[in-house]
Amino acid sequence: MTEFINMYKNYANFSDRTTVRGYWMAYLFMVIFAVVATILSFVAVAAGSEALSLIISLIMLVWGLATVVPSIAMAIRRLRDSGREWYYYLLVLVPLVGTFILIYFLIQPSIADDGTPVV
Repeated sequence: MTEFINMYKNYANFSDRTTVRGYWMAYLFMVIFAVVATILSFVAVAAGSEALSLIISLIMLVWGLATVVPSIAMAIRRLRDSGREWYYYLLVLVPLVGTFILIYFLIQPSIADDGTPVV
């Protein structure tokens, strides 16, 4: 949860670094929230409460919009930590293949300023 909070604290910081653990723990929290909200929405529809489902969907929309800039900033900081420049994030624009290449870059170990891998 600390990494997720740090993501919001550094929401406009595109120049520092984010560790592998920090990036993926924040990403895991975002996925868990989305899955839980989706399940709650389906349960609300199954129970016949479309109004509750609509409220949950609106909460998910607002939350999704609130995480766009922080998650992009965190990914760019993670790319910097792995020794790559910010423009590698544009690989998400390449359908399917670009996303896999970006994920590969995001799981790479951290690189120190002198170019040596950080253990």
